[in-house]
Amino acid sequence: MKRAFFLFTVLITLAVAANAQGIAVGATMDDFTLQGTDGGKHSLNSLKGKNGAVVMFLSAQCPVVKGYIERINAVAADYKAKGINFIGINSNSTEDFNWVKSDGDQNFKFPMLIDKGNVLADKLGATVTPEAYYVNAKNVLLYHGAIDNDRSGKAITDQYLRTAFDLTLAGKPVERTKANAFGCTIKRLKAE
Repeated sequence: MKRAFFLFTVLITLAVAANAQGIAVGATMDDFTLQGTDGGKHSLNSLKGKNGAVVMFLSAQCPVVKGYIERINAVAADYKAKGINFIGINSNSTEDFNWVKSDGDQNFKFPMLIDKGNVLADKLGATVTPEAYYVNAKNVLLYHGAIDNDRSGKAITDQYLRTAFDLTLAGKPVERTKANAFGCTIKRLKAE
C-alpha cells in the first residue's frame, strides 16, 4: 500500500510540474474558445490570420502593459497586413469583465478575450503581462516571451517578436525562440 501511494504521489508531482511549465516551443497549441469583451465567443482558430497569431496576455491595470500599448498596437497593425493577428487575453481574477471592457479593451486594436479562472494562462504557463505566444498557421508555437528587451521603450536593442515574425515570413526558422517576459504577475484565483 505504501509503495502504491508513493508511486501515485510521484506521478501527481510529475503531472503538476509538467503542467506548470506550460507549452513548449515546437509544440502545437490547442484551439481554445473564450468570451470576448464584445460579448461573443471566439476561438484561436477563428481569430488567427493566414500566417498565425499572437496570444498576448494583458492587463487593464498593469503599468508595464500601459507603457507597451502603443508598441503592441504598432506591431499588431504592421503584421496584421502580413497575416499575423493578435489576440488579447486577460486572465486576472482581480479585473472584472466591465473593467476590462472599459479600461483595457478600448486601448488595443485587436480582440480581447476573458480567461475566467486563468485556465488558459495555467495551460500555457503564462505568468506575467505582457507575455506573448506566437503560433504559426498550424498553431505550432514558434516564440514565447517578451515583446522586446526594454520596458521603457527608450533603449530597445532587440525586438524579439518582430524578429520572429520577419524570420518566419521569410521562410526561415526563428533563431531566438524564448525571451523572459517581464511585467506584472497574472493575478490568479486562489485555490479553495
